[in-house]
Amino acid sequence: MRILTNVNVDWLRWRWHSLVVSWVVILAGAGLLITRGIPLGIDFSGGTLVVVEFEQPVEEEAVREALAGLPGEKVVQRYGQPDENQIMVRLPQTDAEEEGLTLGQEAAAVLDSLEQANLGMFEVLSTDIVGPVIGEDLQRRGFYATVAALLGIMCYIALRFRLSFGIGAMVASVHDVLITLSLLTFLGYELSLNVVAAFLTLVGYGVNDQIVIFDRVRENLRTNRRAPIDAVINKSVNQTLPRTVITSGTTILSLTALFLFGGEVLEPFAFTMLAGVIVSTYSTVFIASAIAVLLTERRRPATAAAPGAPDAAARPGRKAGRARAS
Repeated sequence: MRILTNVNVDWLRWRWHSLVVSWVVILAGAGLLITRGIPLGIDFSGGTLVVVEFEQPVEEEAVREALAGLPGEKVVQRYGQPDENQIMVRLPQTDAEEEGLTLGQEAAAVLDSLEQANLGMFEVLSTDIVGPVIGEDLQRRGFYATVAALLGIMCYIALRFRLSFGIGAMVASVHDVLITLSLLTFLGYELSLNVVAAFLTLVGYGVNDQIVIFDRVRENLRTNRRAPIDAVINKSVNQTLPRTVITSGTTILSLTALFLFGGEVLEPFAFTMLAGVIVSTYSTVFIASAIAVLLTERRRPATAAAPGAPDAAARPGRKAGRARAS
């Protein structure tokens, strides 16, 4: 089945509009990050996370009252499906030693407080304990991994195609990460190791689309050297559009199912991937291509015809010389 054949859309006509929209979203997300900050998951912030399942429905407020005697600001929220009676209790990293508690004892204190409150029988589903040193190390490693991936992508595309394409690909990848991070901040998702893994996956996914388009650009430049670079990119995007729609569409369908039915644990990862795939498809067409056009010298038909001009001028001269000789 073939779809979207003979498409002729001037995609780069909207490049300035798309750049403005992207800047608005990024600046709004940056402002929210500065004022409110992005919530850090237990992997990065450190602390104690306990998930329990009660036999009978229990109100979140009742659990908060049961844990009122524990130090630190506690987060109590429902976990999983509403009919599963699961409650997640999170205790952020505190000066546990000053309170006379280790991280392991904090988890035990949560369970003891729930038992003493007589909220009913419950089962412990999971307990995660992360110290502050490990949390800081994970933040640093996650940042270094993302930066290394972006630089590696730029070098690879610059060597395989041209430097302007490599810079455009790296800018588009940074754009994808910033836009997706802004969306996570707007919706209040926590930054965890799963989310960082999703970011790294998105960087690779976006490069796959960019390589397909840039490879077609290179082929079209070989067959039509006189065409301006923006016309060649538009033609290449239109030629690869069926592949982009099919690949991105099937990926979005899979991620939507994972987001809706994957459960509480996979929801941040699924949302990051879902939003990132949509943003990555958009940025490949508008951001990466626009940057490549801005950094590449346009090849106009007039400049391509210039080398032939001396030959054309020489012919009349030779004819005139023969006429004088005769």
